[in-house]
Amino acid sequence: MRWLDHREPVPAPLRGAIVALGNFDGFHKGHQAVAGEAIRWAREEERPVIVATFDPHPVQFFRPDTPPFRLTSLEQRHELYLAFGATAMLVFHFDAELAGTSAEDFIEHILVERFGAHGVLTGEDFTFGKGAKGNVTLLKEHGAKHGLEARTVSAVSEGDTVVSSSRIRDLLKDGEPQAAAHLLTRPFAIRGIVEHGDKRGREIGYPTANLALEDYLRPHYGIYAVTGRILSSGEELQGAANIGIRPQFEPAKELLEPYFFDFSGDLYGQEIEVALHHFIRPEARFDGLDALIAQMDRDCAAARRLLAK
Repeated sequence: MRWLDHREPVPAPLRGAIVALGNFDGFHKGHQAVAGEAIRWAREEERPVIVATFDPHPVQFFRPDTPPFRLTSLEQRHELYLAFGATAMLVFHFDAELAGTSAEDFIEHILVERFGAHGVLTGEDFTFGKGAKGNVTLLKEHGAKHGLEARTVSAVSEGDTVVSSSRIRDLLKDGEPQAAAHLLTRPFAIRGIVEHGDKRGREIGYPTANLALEDYLRPHYGIYAVTGRILSSGEELQGAANIGIRPQFEPAKELLEPYFFDFSGDLYGQEIEVALHHFIRPEARFDGLDALIAQMDRDCAAARRLLAK
């Protein structure tokens, strides 16, 4: 599947596509409803389908001091869109130029001229253009003047609550990864390159694969039952992980530290993805290493039981 840049013309075979337009960070049930309708529309008319995303997120551009909140990396989104049936992913690189583009110019010069889009699918609350003055009504009316058809998809609800990235973030921050996974249709997963640490885990019999959290949302700090995937080989692993600042050790350092059961290989420098399945307990400081090790024994036993289910 192609990875397209909004600043470049779309290749000829992808012109005339149906574009699912939104940020689609978590690619949760609501996002999948928009993308799914775009795919159905494209198949009916035998057209390619492109799923869009914005990077950085507009919130990060306008408020750079906002704490990290991403639910996926670009690479993860690329894989998710591909698996869902998209022909290509389109990345809008959100910068000052794009932020200053009027809604009308966004439709005329980007969607129609540069992309050659035949149609666009959005959620009903989608806004765009300078000052977020563009909305779905403008998209439909102004787009029609330039041969672009726009359709919308209603929000998806679970019970009385609309499925949204904000709701999923709140669940993860509250230590409810299973509820978040239900809305995402998969566990929240953090991907990164395994880096060298201070080897404290190895010294106490629990060697960990240390990952920086980078732009990912910080879930509730604590111990989780996790699965891991080594991207180079596809090998699947099970384990327990600490997310947080490691209050037992100094200096405090924010990390994701999975310990994988029954694994003795070398993961340094490899890219892995760690999925959070069950929250076991919050981070804590113990009276010495013996107490810490005894608790880690209990945590790993709990993780094994939870993952076995």
